[in-house]
Amino acid sequence: MDVYLETERLTLRRFGETDVDLLTALDSDPEVMRFLTGQPTPRREIENLVLPEILKVYDEHPELGTFAAEQKVDGAFIGWFGMQPTAEPKTVGVGYRLNRIAWGKGYATEGTRALIDKAFAELGMERVVADTMAVNHRSRAVMRRSGLRFARLYHEHFDDPLPGTEFGEVEYAVDRRAWEAGRRA
Repeated sequence: MDVYLETERLTLRRFGETDVDLLTALDSDPEVMRFLTGQPTPRREIENLVLPEILKVYDEHPELGTFAAEQKVDGAFIGWFGMQPTAEPKTVGVGYRLNRIAWGKGYATEGTRALIDKAFAELGMERVVADTMAVNHRSRAVMRRSGLRFARLYHEHFDDPLPGTEFGEVEYAVDRRAWEAGRRA
């Protein structure tokens, strides 16, 4: 197993070619996909686009990517966490997607905090960002609990918008100075 990082309750590892079933099951839940695409992701799309893109990021950015999240206690797959490159130098984007059975247990905050800490302490990043739909209040709460702060509201055009798109997207962020100040407090 190619471990990326560990938290108190989670192990984050690289995905491999054999993980298609895990990703397909995760993206098959309409509630998991509610604020993303609004519908399940077909297996063929996971096989031909999603997983190859995940593996490509590992090759192009070895310290970044999307990582399978497993419970330490039993090895159960609960979803993924990601730390992705952005167009801005020394800035990464963080995110997660968890199975519904993992919701409300603090995993999203735990994993996101660990990624933010790694970005600053180990990878030398200067800024970490995350975004979601403005109406996705649960993810916004995770962002706040993880140490990210509201940065902006913006609007994007979508050919097939999801309900709530009209309220816009939000970006949350933290820079190195604020992260360091929070660690000293």
